[in-house]
Amino acid sequence: MSEARSKLVIIAAWVILVGGYAVVSLVAASGTAPALAPGSSGLVTFGNIMQCLVPLFANAGLLLNAASPYRRWNRFWMLLALGCTLWLVGQLAWTYFEVYLREHVPNPFVGDSVFFLHTIPMIAALAMRPHRRGAGEALRYGNLDFLLLTLWWIYLYLFAVIPWQYVVSELGRYGDSYNVLYTAENLVFLIGLGVVTVRTRKPWRTVYGHLFAAAYCYTASSLIINVGIDRQQYYTGSLYDIPLVASFVWFGTAGIIAYRLQPAPGPGAEDTKGTAVWPRRLAMAGVLSLPLFVAWTLFISTAPAPVKSFRLVITLLAILLGCSLAFLRQHLVDRERLRLLRASEDAIENLKRLQSQFVQSEKLASLGQLAAGAAHEINNPLTAILGYTELLIDDATLGPRQRSLVEKLREQARRTTALVNNLLSFARQVPVEKTLLDINVIVSSALQLRNLDLRDKSIRIELQTESLVPGVRGDPNQLLQVFFNIISNAVDALTEVGGGALQVRTYRDRTNVVIEFSDTGPGIQQPHLVFDPFYTTKPVGKGTGLGLSICYGILQEHSGRISCFNRSNGGATFRVELPAVVALFPKNAVPPATDKTS
Repeated sequence: MSEARSKLVIIAAWVILVGGYAVVSLVAASGTAPALAPGSSGLVTFGNIMQCLVPLFANAGLLLNAASPYRRWNRFWMLLALGCTLWLVGQLAWTYFEVYLREHVPNPFVGDSVFFLHTIPMIAALAMRPHRRGAGEALRYGNLDFLLLTLWWIYLYLFAVIPWQYVVSELGRYGDSYNVLYTAENLVFLIGLGVVTVRTRKPWRTVYGHLFAAAYCYTASSLIINVGIDRQQYYTGSLYDIPLVASFVWFGTAGIIAYRLQPAPGPGAEDTKGTAVWPRRLAMAGVLSLPLFVAWTLFISTAPAPVKSFRLVITLLAILLGCSLAFLRQHLVDRERLRLLRASEDAIENLKRLQSQFVQSEKLASLGQLAAGAAHEINNPLTAILGYTELLIDDATLGPRQRSLVEKLREQARRTTALVNNLLSFARQVPVEKTLLDINVIVSSALQLRNLDLRDKSIRIELQTESLVPGVRGDPNQLLQVFFNIISNAVDALTEVGGGALQVRTYRDRTNVVIEFSDTGPGIQQPHLVFDPFYTTKPVGKGTGLGLSICYGILQEHSGRISCFNRSNGGATFRVELPAVVALFPKNAVPPATDKTS
């Protein structure tokens, strides 16, 4: 809503609703128009209709703000609108008597309790403190505080007002008690608005300032009207009603202004530590004050015996309900604190594990540097061995047996050279560089690295590859790390059960290259958690739970995905999918279709 349009709506509301009501009331008071004489059906109908319209206007303005992305802000305005709605319910009951039945509203009025209750949601709205970002406790605790405060105010009404209406009917005491209690309730709301108005900055101060003015206008008008009713001087449509009508129009004006300003929650000027707990403290204070009312009733009050008995009974009921809600709240708080404590303990444990992993990573980095230096030194004699074997093979004087031995020597030297190169590639820290890769070569390299310590274990690894697998685009070192980690986890699982088989397959599935790792181990206890950081089933010192989460992140960067599941015949399967570069096939030599190592 633009500023010009909002101003036009506000001015029109004040002129039509407040100005029109004031004109009609002045004409009725002057006695110049018989149709609008005090108590006439025309004036009564006009006054009641207008007093039903102004809370609707207030709700329209307030609920404009109830669709923001801030939950506390929405609840704040909805609670204010609920207060206006409850007042409208009471006014409809008043209208029913005066307009439909054409009778004087009885005093005491059945709708007085509704008018009294309408302020409670407005007091609860202040506890939302929408000007604070993330302030206060969970909303469920706020709901319990609201219930406790509501119970306390209802108890006060039953304690102070109801006895003089139903137990011992005394109109004078009923009116005085109602006026005092209702005014005290409105003053609590007014003082709360005044505090937040003073302790906030613009634009929040502007919004709260208008709400404070509307609440002040309503508090004054309600007290004046109630006194006029008790003195039998009030009639609907009189000058008494002008501040009342103005107060609801002002509530709607505050909502329209807030909708135009759109103030966002943020750090305020008030002391967060002090204001975050005041709703809870008020609720607890209300429960603790109940025994004081019992003492006052027994030792100080001069009310008749039936009134004392009634007050004692409702006080005992209020204590029972209040303590039940207080215990429920404390139970929820304890449960939440235990949850936070467990989460903190898990976080500390994960931090310790991460620190240990950092220490181990530093050790591995140092070891990698030593291995790189040693590998270079190993490569020198290997190069000499390969050179001499080439010379021996070209020697025509060698016999068949000697030539066969030299060829085996050359093959073993080449294999050792490939292993050293794979170790250097795996340990080397290089920038990520995605190139066209033959996935069969990467998988074979990972298997060669992992086979180094399987000689004395009853574990068999089977590699099945398709000869025409499309190339994939990725970083060879990172994909080697992924496959090595998956294979290592499978080997660890097979070791736990005393051995078994791991089958590795590569094949094309539509537009993807798929690599499957299937073992005959014990399976995975919680497949949906294996990619979470720090999740591990290995004992302390055997794993950190970071490997598979790192693999997950690497495959996400490669536009691929990884999944796992337990097989029906036992064991687990990890499935890696990478997008294929369909039009291109890498020029690398493809290993044989089936290679079995043990």
